[in-house]
Amino acid sequence: MSDRLLGKRIVITGAGSGLGRAIALRFARADWRVAIVDLEPQRAAEVVAEIENRGGKALALKADVRSVSDLQTVVSRLEQEWSGVDVVVNNAGVGSAGTVVDTALDDWDWTLDINLHGVIRGCHLLAPLLVRQRDGHIVNIASFAGIAHAPAMAAYNTAKAGVIGLSESLRAEMLPHGVGVSVACPSFFRTNLLDSFRTPDPRLQQFAERMFQNASVTAEDVADDIFRAVHSNRFMVITHSEARWLYRFKRWAPKLFFRLVAKRAAGFASKKAKQQ
Repeated sequence: MSDRLLGKRIVITGAGSGLGRAIALRFARADWRVAIVDLEPQRAAEVVAEIENRGGKALALKADVRSVSDLQTVVSRLEQEWSGVDVVVNNAGVGSAGTVVDTALDDWDWTLDINLHGVIRGCHLLAPLLVRQRDGHIVNIASFAGIAHAPAMAAYNTAKAGVIGLSESLRAEMLPHGVGVSVACPSFFRTNLLDSFRTPDPRLQQFAERMFQNASVTAEDVADDIFRAVHSNRFMVITHSEARWLYRFKRWAPKLFFRLVAKRAAGFASKKAKQQ
């Protein structure tokens, strides 16, 4: 880590549960002060208590990443309590599945507002704290869905691909200011994302449930990868070994990769037609 991030102050959105909680506990274990930002104050308070019971230091902050004023309050509290922050993790997110046409426009708006615009708001409002001190790191939580673009996940794919593109732009813009950027692209792992899952198709709900339940990777595993990425200033964090292979496959053989995706989409459409 050399001289980077010596203040050891981190803020994480959506940290009251799931991956956000795992990231919070991982950094707290390394003696970081952790700001737990969550829409549900009770969940944030529980994570703070868990950290403090282990001898750590934490702060609970209520915020909805859809609200600019909420995030401005987070910025103000970080300045008041800690005189700034060293690492920003834009983690808050929701799950959704459905084709471009079948997904209701309200669900498109909901998914993009939280999963993409929430990250944009976090970067826009919190990055200036890091630029000012000419040090720090930003972690944006995307998904391997933003790379693979599997069918029947249109809104989710779009949001996560946007987070990857945002992170690539941000990485170049932050470099002159001494601020690092990472984008995490996990595949399915054991988490509570289904608690906020929307889909017009019960089959997609059942598929997602199976994938999450059968996942061999845990939220703690992903948090470990993110912890290492921050300390090594690594940009792309693809947490699953099979996803790393698919990432290379798509880059090296894009036409073949698309044929496989198209075949899967055709199979999905065929099953849907038979049920109608």
